Amino acid sequence: MRSFMKLTRTEGRLLLRDPMTLFIGLLMPAVLLLGLGAVPLLRETSEDFGGARFIDYYAPSLLVMAVSVIGLTNLPSVVATYRERGILRRMRTTPVHPASLLAAQLTVSLLASLVSALLIVVAGSLVYDVPLPEHPLGFAIAFVLGMAAVYAIGLLVAALAPNGRAATGMAMVLFMAVMFFGGVYLPRFMLPEVIVTIGDYVPPGVQTLLDSWNGTAPSALPLVMMGATALAFGMLSARVFKWE
Repeated sequence: MRSFMKLTRTEGRLLLRDPMTLFIGLLMPAVLLLGLGAVPLLRETSEDFGGARFIDYYAPSLLVMAVSVIGLTNLPSVVATYRERGILRRMRTTPVHPASLLAAQLTVSLLASLVSALLIVVAGSLVYDVPLPEHPLGFAIAFVLGMAAVYAIGLLVAALAPNGRAATGMAMVLFMAVMFFGGVYLPRFMLPEVIVTIGDYVPPGVQTLLDSWNGTAPSALPLVMMGATALAFGMLSARVFKWE
């Protein structure tokens, strides 16, 4: 346990020393919300959002970004780079198993996503009175299952990519797809119905986040899909993962 905590602290310091990941992964979703909220028109109520404001409607979609930046871009790249540089192979000759390093990196990444999501909620609430999630339990379940599904996919990319560059390329394609279906590039009300439906089941399941944020219990089927995705991709990544 002591070695794991030491590895976790080390991975945390490495993350904090990377200004690009620190800004894009932790701060940019909240900064984007604050920037959009600075536009007066986006703070006015609209029938397109059921009488809510654009920033109220858009805030849950930014959670997709908060989870995906770390889970789909940073995590696979770091793990694949560790393998490429032989760090995991060399650790197998030490008392500290390389799985501990992976667990530490995963722990730090999950905490980073949680911090990013918390910044969105707090910044939106304090600066623009964006309502807090009105169905807290449903929101927590949807967020945890969605995040687990995203990270399981990220781990599979890390398991399959032969090097850091390949991991970055593979992850970027998935990241852009998740952002598109999650309504980050374009609000979901502007997307074709078929795209919206697909987006309901693409991790992290943005519609469950939207529903629970607005006080409606999230639908069971998307939640089941998120859990099944997390389980299936997690097991597959463990099966195909190579230390060297």
